[in-house]
Amino acid sequence: MNIICLDMEGVLVPEIWVEFSKMTGIPEFARTTRDEPDYDKLMKRRIALLKEHGLGLTQIQEVIGKMEPMEGAREFLDELRKITQVIILSDTFYQFAMPLMAKLGYPTLFCNDLDVSETGEITGYRMRCKESKKTTVKALQSCGFETIASGDSHNDLGMIEASKAGFLFKSPESIRSAHPELEAFETYDELLEAIRKVL
Repeated sequence: MNIICLDMEGVLVPEIWVEFSKMTGIPEFARTTRDEPDYDKLMKRRIALLKEHGLGLTQIQEVIGKMEPMEGAREFLDELRKITQVIILSDTFYQFAMPLMAKLGYPTLFCNDLDVSETGEITGYRMRCKESKKTTVKALQSCGFETIASGDSHNDLGMIEASKAGFLFKSPESIRSAHPELEAFETYDELLEAIRKVL
């Protein structure tokens, strides 16, 4: 039995923090897991920046409300779900993701939670578990599933390398060159074909 594990941001939807950076004009928000392997360090810096600039969940959700999935993402997901089960494994947060999940037809999503004050200030975050993507893949394997994974960033490498097959998708050159052993694709058609071959 197979199950597909996909990253969300950079694979199915644009990077939320990059879009937020564009809206606020604050370049530091554009730093993502493509640039910073240490997720805790990245999130603590984001939370500090939000506090420094008096920004909170409301402003981020306003940006997300205007975002759309990447062109072809919904169709790609629909095709995948015709042939096997699919789970989105993301280090984002339910408070961010749900409007985008609606536009993707509500695929199954495993992500994390934010701590938010009554005033809307983001004060912290809670991960589901340590190394959440790799841990989830291992848990699925323990239930009898063979996993096939795809993502674009440093935090996707664990689940890709732990799976029976794994692919980079729309990854930056720095990650592709550091992992020449992984096949890398730029279009949904290419990724779908690669997945079909290993099912």
